[in-house]
Amino acid sequence: MRQEPQIDYSTQVQHAVDHIHQVFADPISIGIILGTGLGQLIQQIEIEHEIPYQEIPFFPVSTVESHSGKLIIGKLSGKRVLAMQGRFHYYEGYSMKEVTFPVRVMKRLGVKQLIVSNAAGGLHPEYQVGGLMILNDHIDLFPENPLRGKNLDAFGVRFPDMSEPYSRRLINSALEIAQGNKLEINQGVYAGVQGPNLETKAEYKYLRTIGADAVGMSTIPEVIVARHMDMEVFAISAITDLCSPGNIKEVSIAEVLAAAAIAEPKMSLIIKELVKRVA
Repeated sequence: MRQEPQIDYSTQVQHAVDHIHQVFADPISIGIILGTGLGQLIQQIEIEHEIPYQEIPFFPVSTVESHSGKLIIGKLSGKRVLAMQGRFHYYEGYSMKEVTFPVRVMKRLGVKQLIVSNAAGGLHPEYQVGGLMILNDHIDLFPENPLRGKNLDAFGVRFPDMSEPYSRRLINSALEIAQGNKLEINQGVYAGVQGPNLETKAEYKYLRTIGADAVGMSTIPEVIVARHMDMEVFAISAITDLCSPGNIKEVSIAEVLAAAAIAEPKMSLIIKELVKRVA
């Protein structure tokens, strides 16, 4: 039986780009990835096009119920953005190359600045449910790296520097926005873990000991790939549960979504104003 030739990863990316260009062909410089329970920002976008993930060649499909699975093209704060309403996680069974496939596509569509949001557990003892944390660094505890394998030279170098994965310029702008709107906000280190189970008390203690302020199951793979392609990155967490000593309790997805709903208006305000300022 004759086997069809395999389509290499870069060609898969280009097929996805070509499909999106049939809908909208102009370059888009700002990309947004919306995390668990944080999809309401879409209501602030003047939507021009919605493309379900399943219609895009080689695009993964969201399997998490709170992720709707659409690529949105539209205007936010007067600027055209490309927003992912729903992301992909390693725990869903996808490889890291599949998890980060949309970021590769974004780059080919012209995205220069990537804004990433997520829901996270608060390890820092001063964090509160419904609060926000701007990522200023991260600790990668995933078992697989999205850059593993042959380097894609057309996208970036073999050994990309990660000494400053999150843009200081964008962080400073976000802090100014928060201060101007009297919003309490923290900066901190995000630890990325495989999931899907939440951590044990001993694991929370370990994560805090090694320097993490919040923990989640996403973001870092996308950030690594974005920095590989020299995108400027800003990331922000909604603190949806507390993981510090004395505050740990059993938590349900319903409680996580409820906490994200508390944080979402504040996060949306910061992202909208940040998009307005992005050059």
